[in-house]
Amino acid sequence: MLRKLYDWTLSKVDHPQALWVLAFVSFIESSVFPIPPDVLMIPMIIARPSRAWLIAGVALVASVLGGMLGYAIGAFAFDAVGRPILETLGKAEAMEAFNTRFNDLGFWAVLTAGVTPFPYKVITIMSGWTSMPLGTFIATSILARGLRFFLVAFLLWKFGAPIRDFIEKRLGLMFTLFIVLLVGGFFALKFL
Repeated sequence: MLRKLYDWTLSKVDHPQALWVLAFVSFIESSVFPIPPDVLMIPMIIARPSRAWLIAGVALVASVLGGMLGYAIGAFAFDAVGRPILETLGKAEAMEAFNTRFNDLGFWAVLTAGVTPFPYKVITIMSGWTSMPLGTFIATSILARGLRFFLVAFLLWKFGAPIRDFIEKRLGLMFTLFIVLLVGGFFALKFL
């Protein structure tokens, strides 16, 4: 089934309304869809490098808006269903402690999920679930998704098709290493 979704997504690259399809995929990927927008972005940019920035911008805006939907899912579905269950089980205090820990690291969680292969939708839903401040969530989402989509656009615009394999196979690892080094650097400065 996942392969069929992937093939369907990829088949939309040449669609006359490809930018709208990219916006739709970027939007729903941020809350429920399993296929990342990169599947559309990469061939679209290779086919039309002059539109690289427009393509990245569409993916960014739609992804952040979709992230807000994920946030709303976490905020409203948890209050309606999850909280009463936890209260009945006597676990409401444990949930509050988790919320505090998640929100203390919320900027890093959203940034990491926004630029690495970790599913962004998980963090968007958890951000709403833990009542992360919406402004922090939106600003970090813009930063993270902007870094990811515009770096992909830049690499494809600059190097074209030869960089495709690197982006598809190693860019997520590079982002992950960058985040680990960045966080490690902050911790080192804090404790030195």
